[in-house]
Amino acid sequence: MLIDPMRIASPLTPPRIMGILNCTPDSFSDGGRYLAIEAALTQGLLMCKQGADVLDIGGESTRPGALPVAAEEQERRVLDVIRLLRPRVPPQMLMSIDTTSAQVAAAALTAGVNWINDTSAGLDDPRMLPLAADWAAPIILMHRQGQPVDMQKNPHYTNVVREVCEQLNARVDAALAAGIHADNIMLDPGIGFGKRTEDNWTLLAGLPEVVALGFPVVLGTSRKRFLAMQCSNCAPTALLPATCATTAIGVLAGVQVFRVHDVLGNRHAADVAWAVRHAD
Repeated sequence: MLIDPMRIASPLTPPRIMGILNCTPDSFSDGGRYLAIEAALTQGLLMCKQGADVLDIGGESTRPGALPVAAEEQERRVLDVIRLLRPRVPPQMLMSIDTTSAQVAAAALTAGVNWINDTSAGLDDPRMLPLAADWAAPIILMHRQGQPVDMQKNPHYTNVVREVCEQLNARVDAALAAGIHADNIMLDPGIGFGKRTEDNWTLLAGLPEVVALGFPVVLGTSRKRFLAMQCSNCAPTALLPATCATTAIGVLAGVQVFRVHDVLGNRHAADVAWAVRHAD
């Protein structure tokens, strides 16, 4: 069944919040907290109550330095969570699988998710784009330089905004060629994924250029290291105010989906920024 991403990601509708549910032992700020099924279910339901529009469920950390996780292990971590959450969340709640593996994505779609969130934009697994086309599944194509294990070792750009936009355009072309409908494509500039600190700030300032590519934009800055470096190197869990600031900036730039750990604060920040943007 076609789930139109514009239903929750349109310039004419308020920005949407995607709650992060990491079913992993090693994610950078909450690794291990939601590895147990009951803990994951409790957190997923809490994010729903706090105003999440999408739950993004993943079984493989993509933090800098992370090693790949076998598809079977990812499935073991996420599939029961998806199956148990699906009937317990509101019918309009969308669920996303955070994976670069087509095998995992197919199993998650069968279990009840609606979206695919691929941090490699279909480059890690050549089966991913055809899978999304076959399922008519909305897919997030993210820019990433390198692999998680080495992406922060020596990233380099001459013009980060231009280069990110060019790569995203190339992945859009690949998605369209694979048969994915244009309405099912979303783009993520990949803040923190193979980017220097200064690249992340430049990308935030250049968000209008990413939005101008013409597809719904997803922004993920939540609790990331470049924010901590600007905030006295505080712990990731103390970065809610900083993350909310980037959410407000993103709304004013036209970003439509925000991937966050802390749903309630970012829900408020997005709604306030939306009210300002659309004030008479």
